Formats: sequence, C-alpha cells, structure tokens
Amino acid sequence: MRNKKKSTKNRLTSLPVLPHPSSADLRGKQSVRSTFRLSQSAINMLSIVSTHLGIKQKSLFDHLMEDMDSLSQIAQEILPEYPEPSLKIQKTYVLSRKTVISLDSVCKNYKTPRDALVEYSIHRLLPVIEKEKEKHRKRKEISKDLVEYLELGKTIYKKSLKTLGEEDLVHERLAYALNTINNAYRDIEAFIERGETIKDL
Repeated sequence: MRNKKKSTKNRLTSLPVLPHPSSADLRGKQSVRSTFRLSQSAINMLSIVSTHLGIKQKSLFDHLMEDMDSLSQIAQEILPEYPEPSLKIQKTYVLSRKTVISLDSVCKNYKTPRDALVEYSIHRLLPVIEKEKEKHRKRKEISKDLVEYLELGKTIYKKSLKTLGEEDLVHERLAYALNTINNAYRDIEAFIERGETIKDL
C-alpha cells in the first residue's frame, strides 16, 4: 500500500508545472447581463446565425466582442454623427464580464457609442449569413432527393412484403432501414423549417 501511495505521489510531482488561472481570468468568465438598443435586423442576425450554427447567442456575442483589434477597427470607422436606425429595440443579452470590459474599453478610447459599436459588430456576420443561405438552399435540395429515395424504398418494401412475407429476415431488415431513414427525414425537415427565417435577412 505504501509503495502504491509513493508511486502516485511520484507521478504527480513529475507532471509539468502549468500556469494557474488568475482571479482576474476567473472573474472574466462570469456571466453578466447587458442591455443594448439595436435594430431589428441586428437582433435577427444574431438569433438566426446562432440557430443555424448551433451556437449559443452568448458564445457568438462573446466571439464578436472579445476581439479588441476588430472592435478598435470598427470604432474608428464609425462616424461621430452615427446614423441611428429609425427603429431601435431594447434587448438584454447575457455576456461574459470580459466581453463587457472589452466593449466599454474600446468605446471609451474612441469615444464611440456602445450601441453603435455593437450594431456594426453584429453586421460582421453578413458573410456568414450569405454562406448559410446557400447551404440552406442545398439542404432543401437534399431533402427533396430524400423524398424520392423514400418513395423508392416504399416500393421495394411493398414488393418484399408481397414476395417474401412479413416475417422474412430480409423484409424485416428492410422495414427497419426504411423506418430509420424516415425518422432522419423528419428530423431534417424540422431543422430546415427552423432555418427558414434566414430567408428574411
């Protein structure tokens, strides 16, 4: 028993020394709520990209706002007489404390309105949205192909039922495969239906 304890201790002491997280790093990961006044299009962009990519809005927001270099570049391009959208909606998001600090720091350094910086930053998602629109179109094409595949499968199923019988092993396997594909088709259709909102952007 002593040898075992000694062996475990030796292994632990031989591990490389890793940097310990600082209290500032840990506080930066804390979630905080922050409210912005944004255009409906910016709100929709964030929501739709989050849905299509399967990323939480908080993670997507943090990714956009933690990049200090990009934020600084955007801040320099925003005119002092920033043209506000005609209709702005108050929206509260959950962000990391680090994101809020980065955002406030850039706004202070460049004297940029915080809402404007967030609005412009979200519009960086436009190239992603265009790619997702094209992918969405292709998904719908695949879904149509799958419908034809299922119809062919049903024809083969009926033939096997008639010629082999319900209890035949080949027919049973065919029925199982067809049911699996049918379930996959329903899942695909549900995903495509959720993604239809991307057409409005």
